[in-house]
Amino acid sequence: MFADRARIYVRSGKGGDGHVSFRRELYVPDGGPDGGDGGRGGDVIFVVDEGLNTLVDYRNAGKFKAGDGEEGGKRRCHGADGKDIVLKVPPGTVIKEAESGKVILDMSNKTEPVVLLKGGRGGKGNMHYATATMQAPKYAQPGQDAKELWIILELKVIADVGLVGFPNVGKSTFLSRVTNARPKIANYHFTTLQPNLGVVDLGDSQGFVIADIPGIIEGASEGTGLGLEFLRHIERTKVLIHLIDAASTEGRDPINDIKAIHTELEKYGIDIHTKPQVIAANKIDVMTEMEQETVLELIREEMEPLGIPVYPISAVSGAGVNELLWKVNAMLKELPQEITEFEPEWNPLEINDDVTLPFEVSYDEEEDEYVVEGPRIERMLGYTNLESEKGFQFFQDFLKKNGILDELEKLGIQDGDTVRLYGLSFEYFK
Repeated sequence: MFADRARIYVRSGKGGDGHVSFRRELYVPDGGPDGGDGGRGGDVIFVVDEGLNTLVDYRNAGKFKAGDGEEGGKRRCHGADGKDIVLKVPPGTVIKEAESGKVILDMSNKTEPVVLLKGGRGGKGNMHYATATMQAPKYAQPGQDAKELWIILELKVIADVGLVGFPNVGKSTFLSRVTNARPKIANYHFTTLQPNLGVVDLGDSQGFVIADIPGIIEGASEGTGLGLEFLRHIERTKVLIHLIDAASTEGRDPINDIKAIHTELEKYGIDIHTKPQVIAANKIDVMTEMEQETVLELIREEMEPLGIPVYPISAVSGAGVNELLWKVNAMLKELPQEITEFEPEWNPLEINDDVTLPFEVSYDEEEDEYVVEGPRIERMLGYTNLESEKGFQFFQDFLKKNGILDELEKLGIQDGDTVRLYGLSFEYFK
């Protein structure tokens, strides 16, 4: 089964909590803290597998979770790290955020594994919080929470050339003649229900990859028929071969068909004025010479002023096909050779924490310290590296943005006073 779209849930592993324990040995009645650090949560990793050409595995299983890190142990034992989860996708897969539809990651040119969601950092054990004035800390750092996300996987076929046209104009016949592809061919509409890929070999290392893009009819950009499912594949192609039934064997006007498909492409966001294309006027084998001259002249009058060349062909007999293919090959050589890659529009590293989580700011008269605590503070400390300049700047911004500095000032804090956040102490300076 071919599948080019799947909606799945991914979750990285939670970091293991730091451990609270104290060394207990014979003749050592007051052993120091020896709680170990929690293990790192597993990452969600995507990697391109050249042997895959479908997303069907992700249709059958919708949730993918990395392993959680283990809690730290006694005697400074570090908790085991959570196991990463590696998700293999075919070349051309684009990963989008499910709700907004914005691009997170395009795997087209990725040759190395890419971490989509990083596992939570393990919390520090209480052995890290011993100080000269606090020799028996009874707290440890919680592990960083897992990150979770609903995403859309879309497979956008990587082909140099896209073959478009209304159903039953001869696309499958054309593809079977010019490539090694063997699509099903029959005289009824919507014969092709998946993009067929083939390699056009022109000899002397000349050639290109072509994909038959099915299902484009009037209304396709609004989801009519199968069009919306396959229009996405055109985005990555460099040149379009627009196949039409020049003989009007089904009573259709070929010029109206061209305009109708152009309309659908433009509604989907594909600019036909910048997308190179050629018109392949098919089925000339069933036309008289006079009919060919008359029809082709009308089509050229419409298309050539737009810079779109017209080539009469017969997919059945092969007439005119070579000239068309060499023209397309020449057009490709004039275009950039790299695969079109979609720029990221959404960063999963910026998944915000729940701002509804509570926190509390108070003054501890006995210790003469201002205390900031609560689930929101625990979560922030779980993923912030205060030892880095960037992390400490984030920490300061967090205190300001969440109104914590305002609360401290309401309690009368002054420069040089001590602020305590779960075993971490800071001097306050405005």
